[in-house]
Amino acid sequence: MATTPRDCPNYPPDDYHSLPFPSLCWPPQNEYCSLYSVRDSWRFTLLWTLILFALFHMGTTGIALSMQIGKPRSPWKYLWIVPIVYAVVAGAEALFTGSIVGLVLGAVYVSGCYEMPTWIPFIWGWINVIVLIVSSFTIQGGL
Repeated sequence: MATTPRDCPNYPPDDYHSLPFPSLCWPPQNEYCSLYSVRDSWRFTLLWTLILFALFHMGTTGIALSMQIGKPRSPWKYLWIVPIVYAVVAGAEALFTGSIVGLVLGAVYVSGCYEMPTWIPFIWGWINVIVLIVSSFTIQGGL
């Protein structure tokens, strides 16, 4: 576990334990539903990013394969590789973005002695997907 700042008394709380993975709970109903370590925030962000990237890439694979319906049989013998390639690309992208975002989030929250609700990594997983979708379009004029 990462070291905590010295200026934070009782951070993390004495009865804190790592939460099981999705643990998306509503804070007013469950007071012990926060993340306090960089490792936990990294793990939650990485797993949510992996799940969401896999869903979106498999949806894209379905669209790519459905575009081949009605075409001659010759390209179908190679189309089985499309889901494998998309899954590998999704895993590599999610591993990279989820790790960086999760580590930065964890470092910011721990350095500020904040408790991170478990919804924050979930929301950042969606932000990663939105950035991926937006960056896939060509923009005339450049950035």
